Amino acid sequence: MSTATTVSDTTAPASPEAEIAASRERIDSLDAEIIALVRERMAVSAAIQEARIAGGGRRVHLSREMEILARFRAELGGHGTTLAMTLLELSRGRV
Repeated sequence: MSTATTVSDTTAPASPEAEIAASRERIDSLDAEIIALVRERMAVSAAIQEARIAGGGRRVHLSREMEILARFRAELGGHGTTLAMTLLELSRGRV
């Protein structure tokens, strides 16, 4: 005859307020990461533009931008296009 032991869960569920606070902290952390990545993207884009201009090319490569817009739209829908346009404007300025 075997006896089964049960382990009771002594962890109380978090209150909604605590869950919200923890989730907001995570969002703030994600926002900081996103901002850092956008800044990095801007710097890389500036380097590309400088190299393109130094080589006698144009500052903006429209077919490349269309690829970026399509990728964001495919992954995020219509709002992805808006996000991509914002990133492009931050990275290269208005066309």
